[in-house]
Amino acid sequence: MTNILSGIDVLQADMMAWRRDIHAHPETAYEEVRTARLVADLLLSFGLEVHEGLAKTGVVGILKKGDGPAFGLRADMDALYIQEETNLPYMSVHDGKMHACGHDGHTAMLLGAAKYLAQNADFNGTLYFVFQPAEENEGGAKRMIEEGLFDHFPMEAIFGLHNYPGLPTGHFAIRSGGFLAACDSFHIRVIGQGCHAAMPDQGIDSILIGAEIVQAIQKIVAREIPPVEPVVISTTKFHGGEAINVCPDDVMIEGSCRYFLPEVGDKIEQRLGEIARSICAAHGAQADVTYKRLYPPLINWEEQTKLAIAAATSVSGAENVTTAVDRVMGSEDFAYYLRDKPGCYIVLGTGTGAPGEGPPCQLHNPHYDFNDDILTTGARYWIQLVRQLFHHT
Repeated sequence: MTNILSGIDVLQADMMAWRRDIHAHPETAYEEVRTARLVADLLLSFGLEVHEGLAKTGVVGILKKGDGPAFGLRADMDALYIQEETNLPYMSVHDGKMHACGHDGHTAMLLGAAKYLAQNADFNGTLYFVFQPAEENEGGAKRMIEEGLFDHFPMEAIFGLHNYPGLPTGHFAIRSGGFLAACDSFHIRVIGQGCHAAMPDQGIDSILIGAEIVQAIQKIVAREIPPVEPVVISTTKFHGGEAINVCPDDVMIEGSCRYFLPEVGDKIEQRLGEIARSICAAHGAQADVTYKRLYPPLINWEEQTKLAIAAATSVSGAENVTTAVDRVMGSEDFAYYLRDKPGCYIVLGTGTGAPGEGPPCQLHNPHYDFNDDILTTGARYWIQLVRQLFHHT
């Protein structure tokens, strides 16, 4: 580890510069043109073979040293549609877009590891550095697979890393088996009959009906799913009406469902539609319901999780690696990779907040900024994981 520590420390300034450059120029799903160009140019400068254009803006760097096994390491590149409010000197130059989930940091850490490994390759085999677009809601991982990621770049396993606010800086958390939840979305259009707000008896109040639906669907979680099974149904959008004196014709209700078991997802989809349609029918309205399966649950493979734990322990010490971690109701499209290939996904703590400053900004927050102090920790993890992988095989 001593050589890794000194080698990566030298790269800290580079990783910070790359990260802040990417942060200042956020690009959302499938629009990561500038980011992909930066990544590709850096990989080429490290001496790697580079393939571009998978899933439109995806980049794969190849480091081949002998005829041994091949493994994939993945970072995501896309930003979110959020107006940044950090006032940092490197804050977003694009209105309504920001790196509020740390993908800028993920990209910088994997670039740092790629540069170090290109200069200090002591393994026999192939590494694929996968820089993926469109993780946020668009399923870029699924598209990369569909466009031939595992066909063009055959690998025995693939690994992912994500930052995690609230976990102490430099600490790792991971669990074998189910780690992150599935993510589905629902869209319910309540079609009533508009009328004057002073005469609601002459119409069919879509807002009142919609409010009843929002409350009723929570009973799916409370009374129709076993209480020991983690489930979340969150209504996140409720749109209707334009004037204070008009009851609108219709409202749109949208939201997110999280769970781990496939049969639970089936139950939610069935009952959500039945509840919305029956409540609308009882009031003389109609319901147009669409339910979409977005991301499957993320299931870590046992053997690869053990290797990741060993690598994290080498980097941060056993006392700073948590394996008895609860399942997380957030979702990640890395789950698609793990349906097709062995591998695992680990999280790295960005801190619990400075004294007197309260908790750190959570992900998807307009005040969020990636903690540059973990750049070297993340890069060391990748390097040590590579050593574990090739030593194990």
